[in-house]
Amino acid sequence: MSSASSPVPLTHYAWLSIAAAVVTFTLKMTAWWFTGSVGLLSDGLESLVNFAAAVIALVALKVAAIPADDDHAYGHTKVEYFSSGMEGGLIVLAAVGIAWTAISRLVHPEPLEAIGLGLWLSTSASLINLAVAQVLYRVGKKEHSVTLQASGDHLMTDVWTSAAVIVAVGLVAFTGWQMLDPIIGLFLAGHIVFVGVRLVRQSLLGLMDTGLDAEDMAVVNEVLDHHRENGVQFHALRTRQAGAWRFMSVHVLVPGDWTVARGHELSEEIENELRERLPRLTALTHLEPVEDPVSYEDVPEKREKPREAV
Repeated sequence: MSSASSPVPLTHYAWLSIAAAVVTFTLKMTAWWFTGSVGLLSDGLESLVNFAAAVIALVALKVAAIPADDDHAYGHTKVEYFSSGMEGGLIVLAAVGIAWTAISRLVHPEPLEAIGLGLWLSTSASLINLAVAQVLYRVGKKEHSVTLQASGDHLMTDVWTSAAVIVAVGLVAFTGWQMLDPIIGLFLAGHIVFVGVRLVRQSLLGLMDTGLDAEDMAVVNEVLDHHRENGVQFHALRTRQAGAWRFMSVHVLVPGDWTVARGHELSEEIENELRERLPRLTALTHLEPVEDPVSYEDVPEKREKPREAV
């Protein structure tokens, strides 16, 4: 009797990303060595960032997999936001180095050499990144891993960057206009900064307990609306996301003459429906009598405002 295969740990995909970064960095830097292209150098430096980011992602995924404990009752998945934030910071640093090199080449232009070999090496590296990016993004989306999705997005950016570099170097070979190479390098530096800032912003939003996205909230409201049809009311709905896990709490208002058992049964039914529709959701319900005015005191707009700093 064969047993069902166990799911592949997410850290395995981080190791795949590390291996791809090593191979593509080697290919791209070899291409730069033979051609002297600033565009290919910028592409190679981004692969170095990919390697550093993949190592950080591996550490983050290992920490995120640690079970909840007394000091971290909700688990350790929020560490994934640190990973994507550090990756964004590294991307910005790489862009600064690319821009510096491109400006230097604008001031002191140099002809490119062995362009055919350089383009072949860069294209090979891009195909590797494309394959790995698709795997990382697909698994990250399925497993709700912020780290893997960020790595997949980053590698896809690398693929488009490489495509632009390949076109630019090809145009240099065709037209002989050497200034095109550093100009493309500057353009790519600006694009890379945009990607890095986006990743940092995403990380900050996660660390600030941003609520569930519109798609998830639509599912939550659909489940609650189904029970509203039976005379049940809800308020104080709160949500947040921490890496692969979702969290929500809501107050359930039922008729005061209901028994505790009946109210508890309804709460369990609501929580189970929510967990079935949204995997990795921790749902908490608080039961209250609908007739009691005190039940409405925790409505969000009635919460006490935070004191101003003095």
